Amino acid sequence: MADLSKVRNIGISAHIDSGKTTLSERILFYTGKIHAIHEVRGKDGVGAKMDSMDLEREKGITIQSAATYCTWGDFNINLIDTPGHVDFTVEVERALRVLDGAVLVLCSVAGVQSQSITVDRQMRRYNVPRVAFINKCDRSGANPDRVASQLQEKLAHTPAFVTYPIGLEDKLEGVIDLVYMQAQYFDGEGGSDVRKEAIPANLMEKAQELRHRLIETAADFDDELMEKFLGDEPVSAEILIRAIRKGTLTMKMTPVFCGSAYKNKGVQTLLDGVGLFLPAPTDITNEALDQDNNEQKVVLDSEGDKPLVMLAFKLEDGRYGQLTYMRIYQGTIKKGDSIINIANGKKVKVPRLVRMHSNDMHEIDESSAGDIVAMFGVDCASGDTFTDGNVRYTMTSMFVPEPVIELAVAPKDKAGQVNFSKALNRFTKEDPTFRVMRDEESGETIIKGMGELHLDIYIERIKREYNTEVTVGRPKVAFRETITQRSEFNYTHKKQTGGSGQFGRVGGYIEPLPADAIENYEFVDDIVGGVIPREYIPACDKGFRESVQEGSLIGQPVVRVRVTINDGATHPVDSSEMAFKTAAIMAFREAYSAAKPTILEPIMKLEVSVPEEFQGTVIGQINQRRGVIMGTDSDAGYVTVDSEVPLSEMFGYSTDLRSVTQGKGEFSMEFKKYQPVPRNIQEEMVKEHQKKRAEGK
Repeated sequence: MADLSKVRNIGISAHIDSGKTTLSERILFYTGKIHAIHEVRGKDGVGAKMDSMDLEREKGITIQSAATYCTWGDFNINLIDTPGHVDFTVEVERALRVLDGAVLVLCSVAGVQSQSITVDRQMRRYNVPRVAFINKCDRSGANPDRVASQLQEKLAHTPAFVTYPIGLEDKLEGVIDLVYMQAQYFDGEGGSDVRKEAIPANLMEKAQELRHRLIETAADFDDELMEKFLGDEPVSAEILIRAIRKGTLTMKMTPVFCGSAYKNKGVQTLLDGVGLFLPAPTDITNEALDQDNNEQKVVLDSEGDKPLVMLAFKLEDGRYGQLTYMRIYQGTIKKGDSIINIANGKKVKVPRLVRMHSNDMHEIDESSAGDIVAMFGVDCASGDTFTDGNVRYTMTSMFVPEPVIELAVAPKDKAGQVNFSKALNRFTKEDPTFRVMRDEESGETIIKGMGELHLDIYIERIKREYNTEVTVGRPKVAFRETITQRSEFNYTHKKQTGGSGQFGRVGGYIEPLPADAIENYEFVDDIVGGVIPREYIPACDKGFRESVQEGSLIGQPVVRVRVTINDGATHPVDSSEMAFKTAAIMAFREAYSAAKPTILEPIMKLEVSVPEEFQGTVIGQINQRRGVIMGTDSDAGYVTVDSEVPLSEMFGYSTDLRSVTQGKGEFSMEFKKYQPVPRNIQEEMVKEHQKKRAEGK
C-alpha cells in the first residue's frame, strides 16, 4: 500500500491559453508516462495526450478535465488537467472539489487574467493550497516580476519566488533554484537531463536578494527560521522547505516557480515543488455529513482500515459504458466489493477498478484513501457519495452555477430521435450545468448551458458521437402579457337552437395584481343574492383561467391579473355550466382589450468584467442592447460593469464581447425580473403575431 504522505492529488488550472495542457504533457514525459512529446496544436496531428477528444485537438482547447497518474521520485501524483474556458467552469469546480492541491499556471506576458481570477476564487471556495508556475518565460515581453506583483495585487496572494529564470525571452537558458542556491539547466532530448551548476556571477546578487525575500516571507510560519532570519544566520534548505510548506498549506503563502513548458525548462523543478510543498491527503481536513445524525459534520480519516467513503465527481461515457471517477476519502475498495449509493440507497458491485491515463486505462485490484480511481458499471450522478454500508455519510456537493443561455434543438430526421434522446440524457448526467427541458408552449426541446461555446460543443458532439444531424433554432425568449388598468365587463351569452338553448350573463371587472403578487391569476367571487347560482361559479372561474393561458396581443400567457365577478343573470331552463364558462371567456376578451394590455420581457442582471482599457467599448455595447448601466467598479486594472439588459438582446453577446476585448472579457448573467417592452417594439411584435395567425389560417 502506498505511503499516503507521498501521494499528491493535484490539478492544473489557469486562464485559457496559459499552457496548462502543454505543462501536463511535459509532466507526463518527464515522469515516463509518455515517450514522445506532442503539442496541443502540433503539426504531427497527434495532439496532446490529455486532449483526448477530437474536438479538443481541433480547437486546441481543453473541454473535459482529463485525469492521469504518474510517479516522480518517491511521490505518486494523481493529476487533473482542467479547462480554462469560462463556459466549462463546472469542470474546474468538480476537479477542485476533490483535489488536495493545485498548480496555478500564469502566462509571463499576460500575467493574471480574468479566468485566473475565477480559478483562484474556485480554489479559495474549496480551500485548495497552490503553487504558481509562471510559464512562457521564453516569450517576447516575458516579465515574471510583474506577474508576481499581480499575484499580490489582483489575487491577494503572498507570492515568493522559489525558482527564477536565467535569461528571458529567446535568451532563457534555465532556472535558479533559490532553496538550494544552484543553477539548473535542462539538456538532452526534451530537456530531460537536469544539469546543476553554480549560479552565473551576473545573477548572484539578484539570487541572494530573492532568497532573502523568500526567507523573510517563510519566516512567519516557522520559529526556528524566524530566529535565524533575525540573527542573520545561514539557513539550511531543510528548514526553509519546512517553513514554505507550512505557509503553502495554510494558503498564506504561494511559492512561485518559473520556466517554459514549451521549451522544456523548469518543469522538473516544479515537480519537485509539488512533492515538497503541496499537501498529502493526510494534510487536508475532509468533512462529511452524517445522515443518521442530523447531518452532523464528521471529519474523515485518510486511513485504509476505516469504513469506505468516496465521492463520484465526474462521469464519462466510455467505450465500455459509463465511467465514473471517484475520489476515495476513507477506507479501501477492492474489485468485486459491494458499495452503496447514499443518494438512492442502491447497492452496486464494483466490476472493474481502473486508474486513468487520459483515455487509456490501467486495471488495478484495490485502492485506498487518498486515491483517485475510475470504475465501470456504476450508475450514479455527478456528486453522489458511496460507502460500504457501515456508515451513511454524504460529502458536500460542489457549487453549480445557473445556466444563462438556451437554444431550441431537434434531430433533422425522425430516424435520429432515439440517438438524440440518448445523447441529451447522457450529457445532462455528465454535466450539471447542461439542462434539457420541453417547452410546453411550442413543443420544442430546449437545451440550456453556460454560454454559446458550451452548447455549440454539445451540438457538435451529438453530430459526431451519435451520428445525428441537429437543427438549431434561434433561442426563444419567454415573453408574457399583462394588463395595466382596471376594465369592466358585462357579457351575456345567449344561443337559441331547437330544444333547450344556452344562457348565462356575467358582470364584474378585471384589474392588475401588484408586481410582487405570488400568484399570476386571482379569482374573486362577489356574487350576492344568488344572481348566479353557486353551482355555476366554478364554471366561470374555469372560463377565466382558460382565457389567461393565451393573451390576444402575441398569444403568450397573461400574468398578474385579478378577475372579480359581482353580477350576472340566469335562466331556469337554458343556463348550464357550459353556458357560464363560454360567457366568462367572452367577457374576459371584451375587458382585456380595454385594460391597456402590454407585453412583458425577461430582464437579466448582467455583470461584465474587462480590463480597464475596454470600459468605454463595453458600456457602448450594453447601451446598444437596450441595457441600463447600474454601476461600475474598478479594481487592479479590471473594471466590473453591472447592468440590466433584456434577454432578447443578449444572443451573440459572448462572441461580441470576446471580439472587442481580445478574449479577455467575461460576463455572468442571471434572471432579474419581467418588465414591459418599449411601445415601438410591442407594436412590431403584435403585427408579427397577427401576420402569423393570418398565415396559419
